[in-house]
Amino acid sequence: MSIENVRAYLEPFGVAERIQEFSVSSATVELAAVALGVDGARIAKSMGFKLGDRAILVVTAGDQKVNSAKYKARFGEKAKFLTFDEAHTMIGHDPGGVCPFALPDQVCVYLDESMKRFPTVFPAAGSANSAIEMTCDELERYSSHFTAWVDVCKPKEEGRSIGDQT
Repeated sequence: MSIENVRAYLEPFGVAERIQEFSVSSATVELAAVALGVDGARIAKSMGFKLGDRAILVVTAGDQKVNSAKYKARFGEKAKFLTFDEAHTMIGHDPGGVCPFALPDQVCVYLDESMKRFPTVFPAAGSANSAIEMTCDELERYSSHFTAWVDVCKPKEEGRSIGDQT
């Protein structure tokens, strides 16, 4: 149902027909890169976080991880990923299809600077087997409740980041 909401949301912008649906999963950066035939860094990874009692979405390049110190400096508290149930309830998209489109009013979207090095990126489109290609300007313009560009990441291979295993 979420992909239909995204399609309806993007329709007035004239870009809904650009949504691609795959016969295989695109639920992770790696799977999406294979489905699209692009470098994983160009996958726009949407991550839901709990900030106080609300949800926010941070969208980064696929080869990045959110850096704990940068996140805390920007948002004033430690990063807490949404659980599956919280993502479903608070964002309206299930993990694997989380995207910055067709979001509830209270969900702010932050886009990470890491994506600006690419001419286009590929965010999901509301399901675990979909994506849409957009420029960063389009992503900013079409994201629900775009709030700001942020710098909260570092490449996966550089130092400790949220999601690293110890």
